[in-house]
Amino acid sequence: MTHSPLLLLGTLRQLSTFELHPDMTARPPPTSDAPAGPVPVTRAGFLHGMRLALPVMPGMMAIALATGASAARVGLSFGENLAMCVTMFASASQLVVLELWPKEFSPGTVLGLTLIALTVNARMLLITATLRPWFGAMPPWIYPVLHLTSDPSWIVSMRYRAEGGNDAGVFFGASVLLASFWLGFTQLGFALGTLIADPRRWGLDFVMPVFFGAMLVPLWRGRRAALPWMVAGAVALVVERLLGGWTFIVAGALAGAITGGLVDDRRD
Repeated sequence: MTHSPLLLLGTLRQLSTFELHPDMTARPPPTSDAPAGPVPVTRAGFLHGMRLALPVMPGMMAIALATGASAARVGLSFGENLAMCVTMFASASQLVVLELWPKEFSPGTVLGLTLIALTVNARMLLITATLRPWFGAMPPWIYPVLHLTSDPSWIVSMRYRAEGGNDAGVFFGASVLLASFWLGFTQLGFALGTLIADPRRWGLDFVMPVFFGAMLVPLWRGRRAALPWMVAGAVALVVERLLGGWTFIVAGALAGAITGGLVDDRRD
């Protein structure tokens, strides 16, 4: 999940030019995969997206606090932490990278951290690809704005889409709200870093797996579709036990991806 303040302001400016459609919260008939015409982006949809994102706010704020505190713990400055949160906007990869943060950097450590971050964030390629049937007819400004995409904003938006909605303002509303709170609470976590020096003491290290586990529930499509998850988890556990370190992240991701490519899409 990624974002920047300039893109947030640009998105709000774009949304302000669209006409309000009071009935956007109604459930229209399901749409086809390819948009038949221009995709609406309305203020009503924007506000509806913000409302849909509210239930995931506590988890987002807790993870943001832990991320900011971890940045303070490894010695990043306020500006460095802000730059990381703006350019990466990726709680999972940021926490992993900060856990591996070396005392001294070398080309090898930089390459290793980059590989880990790319592996953890590789899911964003598929996440944004699923938006193509919905946003494909939109103007080119949509592409940089996809920097705002996050796991929870994607999930609430795709559930809305699956129920027949077509207003892209829902995606932007959810994304802007979550990105704004992410920036604010990562900086708050950094400021409170001395008080949250050990996230485990407060149970914040457990928030992320619970948060992502809960978000997977709406994606359940049966045991067949869950097979790649199980393979990825099993391979990751075995590699972590045998080799240690963080190679299990790459191994689990590759195993899950390969399994997913071999499993067909039939439901149970």
